[in-house]
Amino acid sequence: MAHCHVTVIHRDGITAVRDISGRPTLLKTSSKTSTAPEGGPVANERLRSAIHSAGLSIDLVSGRAGVDPKTVERWISKDRVPHRTHREALTSILGKPEAFLWPSTESDVRTQSASAAEFVALHPSRGGIPPGTWSTLLDQASESIDLLAYAASFLHDSVDSFGQRLLEKAESGVRVRLLFGDPASEAVKRRGDEEGIAHLLAARCELTWAYYAPLLQSRGVTARKHRDTVYASIFRFDEVLLANTHTLGTPASHAPVVQIHRVVGGRLFTTYMESFERTWERATDVDTEQVA
Repeated sequence: MAHCHVTVIHRDGITAVRDISGRPTLLKTSSKTSTAPEGGPVANERLRSAIHSAGLSIDLVSGRAGVDPKTVERWISKDRVPHRTHREALTSILGKPEAFLWPSTESDVRTQSASAAEFVALHPSRGGIPPGTWSTLLDQASESIDLLAYAASFLHDSVDSFGQRLLEKAESGVRVRLLFGDPASEAVKRRGDEEGIAHLLAARCELTWAYYAPLLQSRGVTARKHRDTVYASIFRFDEVLLANTHTLGTPASHAPVVQIHRVVGGRLFTTYMESFERTWERATDVDTEQVA
């Protein structure tokens, strides 16, 4: 029996093996790469960059998060993952999602459990939401009410004195943000065509802005017009959020609604509110004289 002769060469983590015929076979002996010194921790450059981009210092971040500056330094230099409550604080301070700052938390058992706990109900359509839900959520809100849709005309059509009650909430100290479609935008036109109602959606947007015009004089109400495609209408009342999904060719009133209750460490509530914030940042302030 003939014996095979091999030549083995090690270089830069690669093993090159040549058999007796001289044909090379490369074997990667290690898949681990790091810019950190051998045996040392890898810095969290995403967190460092987020702090810099926000125009903050470690001292300012530590003060807002309620921790020692050295703790923040360890979060960065040693890529330590903060406790859930601190992660929640940092995502709010820096305006970055948790999964971006700490990718390892994506598969964290507690995060998955918290996200599952946020799920309250799936309504097969907006009409399937129990009667009185909207009024109850409005009455119970004490901190924030955020509304994102194209028109959401059903609120002032079906909820008794919705506008007046919303104004009362704003004047009592509740932050109210209204984010509805620009009737002249391409996004509104396209959605109207998709639903088969053409220009009627733009008309609904105009009606919505006219309906809310009296509220825009209140200091507690801020409003912006968006020109973006809305993949889910978002109705947030403090810790409760209803996301009315949009599907091609189906009116939003006939599409499913996901009901969520915010749980610290969960991702569902945060994901939808990040979408709201992105749309809010891209939208334009409402000219109160034009909608009056």
